[in-house]
Amino acid sequence: MAEKKQDNKEKQDKKKPESVLAKAEKKAAYQQEDKGEFLIRILGYDIPGSKNLITGLTRIKGISWSISNAACIKLNMPKSKKISDLSKPEIQEIEKFFHNLNVADFLKNRRSDVETGETKHYLGSDLDIKKEFDIKRLREIKSYRGLRHALKLPVRGQRTRSHFRKKGVAMGVKRTKK
Repeated sequence: MAEKKQDNKEKQDKKKPESVLAKAEKKAAYQQEDKGEFLIRILGYDIPGSKNLITGLTRIKGISWSISNAACIKLNMPKSKKISDLSKPEIQEIEKFFHNLNVADFLKNRRSDVETGETKHYLGSDLDIKKEFDIKRLREIKSYRGLRHALKLPVRGQRTRSHFRKKGVAMGVKRTKK
């Protein structure tokens, strides 16, 4: 019985073009690599070890491609280096760089802060908190943007005719109770 299954498999393999077989072998090899993959923790975010340095750093909230590129250049690290190849001192150096970010002001995500007037760059949960406070301030002063946020409508001029319906509320014809 097992011989028949094996013979049928061989016949099917012969019918398939070589490119399909090559793709299947590559996929199997890739799946084996995924099983052994591990995560590296940088600034509280887990980054897959298979990613390049420039790509992996963008997984951290608040780090864009341009900031990631600037970090690679300032720290003299190759962009194509795998995250899994980083040593502990290199990871500490990256974290230190992001805590004391020394890049041009136009790359930072908090220019001319409303409260302090300073230009800063926030990462992770600090960025979320600042964003929430901004929306709360806009609601309190009852600006147009604040009202749009409060009503859960689009803030930046998108059309509302077909999108942004209230979620969970039926917008059709109501049935009369019998």
